[in-house]
Amino acid sequence: MPHHSPACTPLPSAFFAVLCASAFALPVLAVDYVKDIKPLLKERCVSCHGTVKQKGDLRLDAGALIQPDVHKHLLERIASTDEDERMPPEGKRLNSEQIELLRQWIAAGAPFPKDEVIPKKPSEHWSFQPVQRAPLPASGFTHPIDAFVFGQREPAPQANPHALLRRVHLDLTGLPPTIQEQERFAKSSDLNAVITDLLARPEYGERWARHWLDVVRYADSNGYERDAEKPFVWRYRDYVIESLNLDKPFDRFVIEQLAGDELPDRSVASVIATGFLRLGHWDDEPADPAADRYDQLDDIVSTTGQAFLGITIGCARCHDHKFEPLATRDYYSLVAVFNPLQRPTKGRAELSLPVDGKEVYAWSEPSTKAPETHVLVRGSPTRFGDLVEPAVPAILVKQQPQFPSGEKTTQRRLGLAQWIASTQNPLTARVIVNRIWQQHFGQGLVTTANDFGLMGAVPSQPELLDWLSHWFMHDARWSLKKLHRLILTSRAWQMSKSSESLMRYRRLEVEAIRDSMLAVSGQLNPKRFGPAMKPGIPKAALEANTDKEKVWQPSDEREASRRSIYAFIKRGLVIPMLETLDLADTVSSCPQRQVTTVAPQALSLFNGEFVNQQAQHFATRLRHEAGNDPEKQITLAWKLALCRDPSHDELTKMKAFLQDQPLEQACRVILNLNEFVYPE
Repeated sequence: MPHHSPACTPLPSAFFAVLCASAFALPVLAVDYVKDIKPLLKERCVSCHGTVKQKGDLRLDAGALIQPDVHKHLLERIASTDEDERMPPEGKRLNSEQIELLRQWIAAGAPFPKDEVIPKKPSEHWSFQPVQRAPLPASGFTHPIDAFVFGQREPAPQANPHALLRRVHLDLTGLPPTIQEQERFAKSSDLNAVITDLLARPEYGERWARHWLDVVRYADSNGYERDAEKPFVWRYRDYVIESLNLDKPFDRFVIEQLAGDELPDRSVASVIATGFLRLGHWDDEPADPAADRYDQLDDIVSTTGQAFLGITIGCARCHDHKFEPLATRDYYSLVAVFNPLQRPTKGRAELSLPVDGKEVYAWSEPSTKAPETHVLVRGSPTRFGDLVEPAVPAILVKQQPQFPSGEKTTQRRLGLAQWIASTQNPLTARVIVNRIWQQHFGQGLVTTANDFGLMGAVPSQPELLDWLSHWFMHDARWSLKKLHRLILTSRAWQMSKSSESLMRYRRLEVEAIRDSMLAVSGQLNPKRFGPAMKPGIPKAALEANTDKEKVWQPSDEREASRRSIYAFIKRGLVIPMLETLDLADTVSSCPQRQVTTVAPQALSLFNGEFVNQQAQHFATRLRHEAGNDPEKQITLAWKLALCRDPSHDELTKMKAFLQDQPLEQACRVILNLNEFVYPE
């Protein structure tokens, strides 16, 4: 509802008089600003007249901002029958009761609570401010995290040793500790040594790479009707695992994925990293090739914004963002960064990109001359608007970063990547620190991990988030392993379950459940890297598939017993066990796994072919290692699966169970215990 401008023809005063007169015929309503007026303005007006936009220099998101000289024009515009004049300009008109509420509120002097909070301008939003190191609170704790979390309070006791050992193993490697590891810890009780050891293991990268693959929408096929396999895409998955195991600084990790081919020290690995840009779903036979080209660019821009910056800039493709200070021009300025990329294809087939003798899955940027990029009016590829140059969202910078020209490529992506990975960027460190915290505690300090904008959640502990972000960049020098160690050595993480615990207990991800079953049964194949293994698909799932001939031939059992991160993820046919137990969405960036509780999960875990197969292997292992003594078998099973001895009651009940049922059934029960599929 903008101010009345000189270019607009004023409504006749007679019309206004009629409006007011007719309004008096309506019943008098008791108008409450907080209950009636503010919600109405928020619903119908604030998207154009709030903190993000102020069309006509008018704000309606707080009573103090609605000046008396606006009142008359406000009523005129909401009651106008002229389509060029009426407000709001889109959607249904306000009804007579809503207009009467506004009229009576204005007639009463437009009162509002004197303590009403005036929303901050977008430029004042917490996540757009520079990262600053908050001072440590006064406390009795030497650990900085505990100083922020507890202050002067005494926390709950530390979790018991066996629970803590199992928790840290599952957290860092996704596998339960072996009996030898349990015995070693029982003697030393040195959790710091365990953390150091686990961070140095290759299993750490396999566990934590899966979290990153969720964020970057990784899958092994393209989706859509043909859902063809992406050639050599597994090299990107292996790159992520190796990068994490090498503790590659996160700023370098970011730059390589956006512009590894444009680096002065370009390598095969850094080009493989740019597979990030090509991971999205792809239609090999689009109905509208021009629209499809912009869909591909949108996938890159949207995922880049969410994964690294925690902003939902994809919403600005067709119009200025309704709720964030992100303009359509901001969006297309980022499109201009990626527009020089070309997807290597031959007809409907995707091609890989040869790099120093390897078939790498990446885009090609064959020229230093970039195509022109225009704002697309309403997102239409046939309606060109203003020409735009590469830029980052204006709200995030006082001065745009440099976008240098290159000798082989445009270097636009490198300019963007260097800004994203800089200490001057207020978002990147906060976003990744929050992601790591989320995986350790089950919930981030910011619960909307992909959205740090105005509509995202506010941090539960903003000073702690900023302290960690500043420490991560400047003290840890972007080292993820140092961040893990800092979090895991805190009392906050090591606490037992209690009302004050920060830990949000949730079921393990399906990959950790499956891998734990393989480890306990003794069947886990430690083979690493290379093409994806292809587990068998149950007959019922195959029957439901519309194109049975294109379903893969399953790998043999030994190959299929590799860790789940190496499983083939086909967008059109996800392995039923993985899908049922909440595998990440692969179409767009997944900030956090859903944790559902539905009947098919119980059926999959209790009756599924894979679980029954592992129960048989588990029973064979128990007979081999514990002999035929039921008590020894039960005790060994408990230590392998739950990292503790069975209680007297558990031992008694399981011995009774084995009098009527075979050991395989007891193993199946153990693999279905809540204690097995939860961290503790």
